[in-house]
Amino acid sequence: MRHAKKNNHLGRTASHRAAMLSNMAASLLLHKRISTTLAKAKELRKYIEPLITRCKEDTTQSRRVVFSYLQNKFAVSVLFREISQKIGDRPGGYTRILKTGFRKGDNAEMCIIELVDYNESYTHADEKKKATKTRRSRGKAKTTEQHPKIAEEGKHKSEHKEKPVVEKIIVEEPVAEEPVVEETIVEEPVAEEPVVEEAVEEASEIPVAETPVEEKE
Repeated sequence: MRHAKKNNHLGRTASHRAAMLSNMAASLLLHKRISTTLAKAKELRKYIEPLITRCKEDTTQSRRVVFSYLQNKFAVSVLFREISQKIGDRPGGYTRILKTGFRKGDNAEMCIIELVDYNESYTHADEKKKATKTRRSRGKAKTTEQHPKIAEEGKHKSEHKEKPVVEKIIVEEPVAEEPVVEETIVEEPVAEEPVVEEAVEEASEIPVAETPVEEKE
């Protein structure tokens, strides 16, 4: 029975558990967020946050201590060069766990564990400050009656207020389209030339001269 035992062994031996957490911590430092089960994420948070606190003092001893846990020189260099500058003012709570549902198959509860300062959707630095609305106090009218100078100052300020900009809306009147006149082409009748028939002159009968018939004696 595991009464009063706060550590979750995760069903692994001590060496297997230490190697798994070391590998997950190096991946988290390099990629800034990883997806895993909720039980592993909770154990990883307890494992990695003391190492991130170590990077605030960039000394040889701190680097050696962190390297003895991570066994990854690239993760150590990223932690002391890049991450230490972002979390320098943060007193703790360097990681965030976001639940993502249940895994198919064994129905294990899944989550995403990430470094807090690297998620832009949750940072408040880029958020615009909303203008706060203030209500007028009911006792303001009384104070203006008692102190006429305050009323004069209020009028003087109201006169210097910017006049509201009135936007002129230009309404374009629809232009009446001219009716399209279709040109009708009227074909004029072409005067036909009179066909000149060649008059065939009838051959005038030429009178044949009759030869005189000689009378026989």
